Amino acid sequence: MNRIRFAISAAMLTACAVVAGCSSTSQPAGVAATVNGRPVLYADVDRTYKSQFPGKGEGENEDQIQLRRLEILRSLIDSEIMLQRAEKAALVATDADVESRLTEMKTPYTKEEFDKQLSEWGLSLAELKARIRKDESVKKLFNKEITSRINITDAEVGAFYNGNRGMFNLPEPQVHLAQIVVTPRPDPNVRNLKNDKARTEEEALRKIKAIEARLRQGEDFAMVAQSYSEDPQTTPNGGDLGFMPESSLDKASPDLRKLVLSLPPGQLSQVIHTPDGYRILKVISKEPAGQRDLNDPRAQQSIREILIERKDQLLKTAYYEMARNEAKVVDFMARSVFGATSTK
Repeated sequence: MNRIRFAISAAMLTACAVVAGCSSTSQPAGVAATVNGRPVLYADVDRTYKSQFPGKGEGENEDQIQLRRLEILRSLIDSEIMLQRAEKAALVATDADVESRLTEMKTPYTKEEFDKQLSEWGLSLAELKARIRKDESVKKLFNKEITSRINITDAEVGAFYNGNRGMFNLPEPQVHLAQIVVTPRPDPNVRNLKNDKARTEEEALRKIKAIEARLRQGEDFAMVAQSYSEDPQTTPNGGDLGFMPESSLDKASPDLRKLVLSLPPGQLSQVIHTPDGYRILKVISKEPAGQRDLNDPRAQQSIREILIERKDQLLKTAYYEMARNEAKVVDFMARSVFGATSTK
């Protein structure tokens, strides 16, 4: 009898241990996911969704909404993973860093326009500052872990020049452009990282506005292009169009030509509506006419920038994958969506 009682007691203790283990991964109220035990809240997902998709699109169903929310959560999880790495490396952005970036963001706007922009994003000033601090911290992390370690050798520069001599024969001024494209018709040849494609005019407009909001809030142009752009030729290269002679802009509308020529290097255009959809342009650099040889400092700089950008994109992608693999992530939203769908 004592053996039976002991066996029952042991079984009950085992069951309690199992239940306790399960309860440790039960979903806390309001928590969409945890990253190494730190919560990512549904409120953050909702706020980000509202800033990127302020209104429901025509014909949009619940599955599409949930898919976008899951993608947003994935982005927030990645951001939290990187922030924690920045914290561990003592690379958190200072108040001065945040104020400097905030001043840059305010520059194109009047106070009233900026306040309206905040309202459209669904953010308070304090929430925007928190996002800026996170973004700037991640930039510091990337600079230390990736960018500062990239070394372009003279041999690599020479090999690139010899394989692309035509690029440095400039009979007229050149503009180095990158673009993000969104179309109202999904193209099966498009392969962006998020597999995200607009299907209607309304969806395309909403998507490009959401992308513009991300860029204005400081997200990396090349990474956003790889994730969301719908141009099959440029998306894999972060939207890079390469150098274009100014005469090629004659084929564009006079307004578009004027816009591109007026943008200084590093600046973004506003959303541009074209017959095939919407796009945002970024001027990377501008080059005057003339022959460039390998010893020309401008050619050297251009080649190094191209090679650094390529290595930077490759290493960032690999770093994200490595960091995800090492983090302990519990995605309650995904679990909930899958459970709800699989029981229908």
